[in-house]
Amino acid sequence: MKNRQWLLARRPQGAIRNSDFNFVETDVPTPGEGEVLVRNLMLSCDPTQRGWIAFDTYLPAVKIGEVIRSIGAGRIASNNPGFAVGDVVSGLIGWQDYVVMNSKGQLNKLPPGAPLELAMSALGLTGVTAYFGLLEVGRPVAGETVVVSGAAGATGSVAGQIAKIKGCHAIGIAGGAEKWHWLTDEAGFDAAIDYKSEDVQARLKELCPKGVDIFFDNVGGDILDAALARLAMRGRVVLCGGIANYNATEPPPGPKNYLNLIVRRGRMEGFIVTDYMPRAAEAIGALAGWVQAGKLKNKVDVQHGLENAPETLRRLFEGRNEGKQLLRVAE
Repeated sequence: MKNRQWLLARRPQGAIRNSDFNFVETDVPTPGEGEVLVRNLMLSCDPTQRGWIAFDTYLPAVKIGEVIRSIGAGRIASNNPGFAVGDVVSGLIGWQDYVVMNSKGQLNKLPPGAPLELAMSALGLTGVTAYFGLLEVGRPVAGETVVVSGAAGATGSVAGQIAKIKGCHAIGIAGGAEKWHWLTDEAGFDAAIDYKSEDVQARLKELCPKGVDIFFDNVGGDILDAALARLAMRGRVVLCGGIANYNATEPPPGPKNYLNLIVRRGRMEGFIVTDYMPRAAEAIGALAGWVQAGKLKNKVDVQHGLENAPETLRRLFEGRNEGKQLLRVAE
């Protein structure tokens, strides 16, 4: 057996290219004491991976020549006191077919029989991110207006639906008619704004006559500025991501309307989901209950083949993904 791997060849400048990576083939590694061999089944593709290969963030940057870091789900392929062959686990598997990992602290068992796509999306890290970002940082109150950017993506779609579950008025911002219809017809948002064909600031003024109580931001840039202009008194801005600027080659300008935070006595706060991982079971339990009750719709976009990893990650930055972007590596 051979182990295919994508290695970082150079720091990307602007949009990622295949030439930023090297696709190599090596021997399958052999686990040592306290380790297990994991056969990769599915990779999670997330905007944060663009930062991981470019510079130090809340994690050190991937080094040149190292395997591209990525959350994945795989099947245990070697016996270990803590795991049995066939157990399905999740962890930082990376862009490769096989990985040897420490059996303590690096892997989490997935529930037996749980659909892998669901475990890697609404019940995975993106669902947990939406849960704590909205409820702990945004602190919604029933009747408030919640606006979500990147609303048809993995985290945004869950955040908006949680807002509805909590009795709020939810408005999603996304690009394209298909995403617009999914938000309103399937996910239950009260309204949606197509930033590709509509004036976002004008539509926010129309849809939020009393202002935006919570803005859950996955995009940044002009979309963030438009929301700041419509901030309600004591409004909260939850900074989850800024995909609009991830491929920028120069530092982006700051928001022009940030002084409205003073005028409106607002609060803008960033967060990283890793801070909440000790409480992940709380979020997953609530999310699973909502999925089972039909209150939370889950949408995934599954591409296939490890050889297509760079192309699949690019889909996020070109707005081609619909829901959670996943890459199926093996059956």
